[in-house]
Amino acid sequence: MNKYELALVVNAKLEDEARAEVVEKAKGYITRYNGNITEVEEWGKKRLAYEIQKMREGYYYFIQFEADATAPAEIERHVRIMDNVLRYLVVKKEA
Repeated sequence: MNKYELALVVNAKLEDEARAEVVEKAKGYITRYNGNITEVEEWGKKRLAYEIQKMREGYYYFIQFEADATAPAEIERHVRIMDNVLRYLVVKKEA
């Protein structure tokens, strides 16, 4: 099992409940591919470096998880088409 981090930038115009649903859906994809979530960090609303889809702010979430080497590609495949996710990135963490 490798350690990974999923960074999500979620639409800042969403209500708290809708944002929580987006994060839960992403966590669901991780567990679907036999991932084990170790930590979820919410950084809150931050100003974006540049405008994305006519928005200047987004909510940042960082989800640490352990999974097999094939899981990140599958997780990215699902997160890519999620509504209200402005940007995402899965990176492998050093052991």
